[in-house]
Amino acid sequence: MPVYSMTGYASGQNGSAGSHSEAEARPAAAGRLGVEIRSVNSRFLDLTFKLPEELRQHETALRELLTGKLKRGKVEVRAAIENTAQAGVVEPSVKLLQRLNGVQDSIKAWLPSARDLSVADVLRLAGGDSAARGDWGPDLLDVAGKALEGLMSARQREGARLAKMLEAHLGQLRTLVLQAGPLVPQLVEQQRTRFLERWQEAMGLTAGTGGTLPEAAQDRALTEATAFAIRIDVAEELTRLNSHLDEIERLLKKGGEIGKRLDFLIQELHREANTLGSKSAALELTRIGVDMKVLIEQMREQVQNIE
Repeated sequence: MPVYSMTGYASGQNGSAGSHSEAEARPAAAGRLGVEIRSVNSRFLDLTFKLPEELRQHETALRELLTGKLKRGKVEVRAAIENTAQAGVVEPSVKLLQRLNGVQDSIKAWLPSARDLSVADVLRLAGGDSAARGDWGPDLLDVAGKALEGLMSARQREGARLAKMLEAHLGQLRTLVLQAGPLVPQLVEQQRTRFLERWQEAMGLTAGTGGTLPEAAQDRALTEATAFAIRIDVAEELTRLNSHLDEIERLLKKGGEIGKRLDFLIQELHREANTLGSKSAALELTRIGVDMKVLIEQMREQVQNIE
């Protein structure tokens, strides 16, 4: 399955509503319907609809359409109807004029300071009344479905780009793990040599002064060497890092809804890199730990946009 981003945008619109059979079901409606869908990252699926009054009854159908395809993201759906009847000018009927006059009288009875309707107001209301009649549901779902397909394509393209960037970071992290591996035995051997030298010095001092027995000095040196070796041993951290990197690579190849799982693995990577840095006993190992955390932080930003 593809890797999907949660970021995307798509739009669509129908043609003039008088050119196909669907218009016959709403002969008084004449206009162009446009739908826009925007999506950004979010922990869950959060849908927001901004619809004109004549389309609000179709919000449930739109919600079902989107939830069938989208699993995560903050998604905003906008729809608008542009009236195109008679080049935008609709002659109001006598019945409509009478109704507007009655409404105006009722309003002025309560609000004497309200201004009278102008000719432009009447034409606008007449045009809105004409476009509002009929059922826009079929056109709305058709246009929204096409816009949703465009959104899915945009999210897939962005997801492929993010997956490619993550795979590049995985390669860089694997290189750093390989660099860190040989450093640990070298550090342990260097420290063992230092402790051995200290033990030999202690033996020379005790032999001349008759103080602490050489065996006691040897035991102490071995104890310190063992404790240090345990403290700087990061073999377990390196093994877990490789395991997490393998799992991330597997998920990227699998695709689908992997964002939350990837986010968890990024947290685990960060934890192991922190432990590696805290155990560092050499400048080179410290540098590797810092480079790892920089790469992991970049991966965290990218993973937050994956569905």
